[in-house]
Amino acid sequence: MSYASSLESRIAKAVARASIEHRLIEPNDRVMVGLSGGKDSWALLQILDVIRRRAPFPFSFVAVNVDSGYKDFKHDVIRKTCEERGWEIRIEHTEIGEVMDDLLEANATPCSLCARLRRGVLYRIADEVGATKIALGHHADDFIETLLLNLFFGGALKAMPARLVSDNERHVVIRPLVYVSEQDALDYALASELPIVGCCCPACGDLGLQRQRLKRLIGDLEREHPGIKASMLKALQNVHPRHLLDRRLSPLDAMARAGHVDADDEGRASASVHPLPVVGRTGRAAAPRVS
Repeated sequence: MSYASSLESRIAKAVARASIEHRLIEPNDRVMVGLSGGKDSWALLQILDVIRRRAPFPFSFVAVNVDSGYKDFKHDVIRKTCEERGWEIRIEHTEIGEVMDDLLEANATPCSLCARLRRGVLYRIADEVGATKIALGHHADDFIETLLLNLFFGGALKAMPARLVSDNERHVVIRPLVYVSEQDALDYALASELPIVGCCCPACGDLGLQRQRLKRLIGDLEREHPGIKASMLKALQNVHPRHLLDRRLSPLDAMARAGHVDADDEGRASASVHPLPVVGRTGRAAAPRVS
């Protein structure tokens, strides 16, 4: 069975690679796809359908759309598209939009709060539909931008994992598009004639000043130095803990906790320093000088 295009082939191979490397989709999985109606989640849903028909093992998926309750949201378009393509779909109507102003903290972006609230709804529905995995449409550019946002503005060296176990250890979140670029996801959604539906939130499309600036910065760097985005994504898979300043990752601190080396009053690991023997011309260690 051939792919519809070279683009589809490239995306399918990228998703298959991610699945193998990070154990994203496994035999008999029931994958619940968080379908917002945007380009990324549509692209994810479409490519999972393509891969499902070719996979060497069975798995199924169900699309779930969380309607935040904003007026004019076209959930009927989402349902109609899924039904026409034979995709199982569930739409959950909520009042998230009505409580946003009450819950939004100072300096927080509405999109981040909305995402957390929607994630909670997805966790609940995952139990109801018997999902073994929850698939989200984050692509390679999202991973890179999140890394730099945390690095520049959060004082943390972190991004997103391709596979995440929830805090309560009841749900597994997967991001199969980790090796797929944002541009490829957009092109694929359009080529597949999928309707891109906005959430109708007044703040929709407001990524925040910091993320907008980072998007421009990364775009400029990629144009000047092609391949730099791929290099940043590769860096997330090539971590050298011993070359960082986090003491929790220090081998000496780990040895101190195990009782193999001394620790100072603040818990910092320390090692006793002994003078090296003086080696003479014969190669033998010279006797220490006595004063």
